[in-house]
Amino acid sequence: MYSETDLQSAIAAGAISADAADAFRAHVSTVRQSPMVDEEQFRLLTGFNDIFMAIAVVIMLFAVGGIGQAITPLFPGPPPFAGLLIAASAWGLAEFFTRKRRMALPSILLLLAFMGGLFEGLLGLGFMAGLLDNGSNEVIGGIWVAGSALITAGGAWLHWRRFKVPITIAAGAAAAAATVAALIVSAFGPNDPRMGDVMLGIAFVAGLAVFAFAMWWDMSDRSRETRRSDVAFWLHLLAAPLIAHPLFSLIGVTDGRMVGVPGAIGVIGVYLLFAIVALAVDRRALLVSALAYVLYALTELFREFGVVELNIALTALVIGSALLTLSAFWTPIRRLVVERLPGSLQARLPVSHLALA
Repeated sequence: MYSETDLQSAIAAGAISADAADAFRAHVSTVRQSPMVDEEQFRLLTGFNDIFMAIAVVIMLFAVGGIGQAITPLFPGPPPFAGLLIAASAWGLAEFFTRKRRMALPSILLLLAFMGGLFEGLLGLGFMAGLLDNGSNEVIGGIWVAGSALITAGGAWLHWRRFKVPITIAAGAAAAAATVAALIVSAFGPNDPRMGDVMLGIAFVAGLAVFAFAMWWDMSDRSRETRRSDVAFWLHLLAAPLIAHPLFSLIGVTDGRMVGVPGAIGVIGVYLLFAIVALAVDRRALLVSALAYVLYALTELFREFGVVELNIALTALVIGSALLTLSAFWTPIRRLVVERLPGSLQARLPVSHLALA
């Protein structure tokens, strides 16, 4: 399977003409009865070799981490040398598998290993310096964690400049959000009774910020023909749970405070709002992230009405039917939603609805 990024690369290399690429897109849209932009494509596998190499990469990094951990076998915190060795090895492997071979799945794993190893190594150095153990100052410890997350975000930026892996921007955004969260936690203190609500607020604001950032990338490629669309996909995937979880926590889904029928109706109402937003921006991440909450709410709703034995089956039937219908008729339903939006907003959204106008 070839992605839009591959198609653009072929055009840039002169392998095919831009007109031929447009004709190919039109043909695929006709065959699928859906514009290619609505398919929300992203490349995860280029072939089974990706899976083979991903397994080899995981084994290699596991071995490197084991060697690093053996350097400090009795270390109380995250082993710093293990993390730093994993990060260095992931960068080195990316020079071949990402920069030269452009292998999708191994590139994603190497990026995550690089950032995870870098963050773990920095935290380990904090423990080694006595800044993060039980007797250390909480404010100083929080600042060290924030600094570690910030350096990790900087590492993501360098990784993006070097390798251009689409998920890198989302990983860097997550590290930046973690930086802000760590600074706020250090200001309040981790044992503050308000910390749970504060963290939910931070997650919600971060989710909105990441969503806005994702839309900035999306609006720069409304036809979804470049790598920028892939970057936006991963940002939407990050933003969705950050937005959904605090909202459903406020309704009481996560801690059992949801009050019968009104609470279930509230969950369904929020999910319908998510569906409208997802249709407008042509991204399905919000619907997937909120799915578990609406499944729970519908199960409780059927139980309230006395349908105890079949509540799970009926819930699956309702949600499954709704999602299948939405998937099958995504383009015409989206067109109905977008046509009712202001013209200035329509001009910023993906252009797929124009293809069927």
